[in-house]
Amino acid sequence: MKGPNPKQRLINPKAARFRLRIGRSTLHRYGVFALEEIPADRRVIEYTGKRITRLQSWMIPAPKDIYIAGMNSRWSVDGRTGGSGAQFINHSCQPNLEWRCVRSRLYFYSCRKIRAGEELTVKYRYQVKVKRVPCHCGARRCRGTLRLIFS
Repeated sequence: MKGPNPKQRLINPKAARFRLRIGRSTLHRYGVFALEEIPADRRVIEYTGKRITRLQSWMIPAPKDIYIAGMNSRWSVDGRTGGSGAQFINHSCQPNLEWRCVRSRLYFYSCRKIRAGEELTVKYRYQVKVKRVPCHCGARRCRGTLRLIFS
């Protein structure tokens, strides 16, 4: 499968607080990269898309749910439709971003200072319905899968 249409590989400047770009990633096909330094604990970009119920998200067969992010126990956001570009942020077991749901909106916040040129990453938490998808993030304590691990 080829990558997304070039028009779909743009960062929506209304959703981003910093200058970001989408480019080829060493982690997985495309990724999002910082074009400027991002301080720790700052809102970086909103995850936008079509709002769907959790039940609707479970009805979409894997692996097509790759752009679906859970907001809470009731709602999810499908980044395939109306995505801000944040849907291209890749997984890492040692991420530099974290998810936060604020007033019914889903944002990525920086966990630490992010250097210009660095790829943005977040810890995915795929649910059990997704088959084991191996992780290739290269982190020292890589959990080996993109699935949520219950401990």
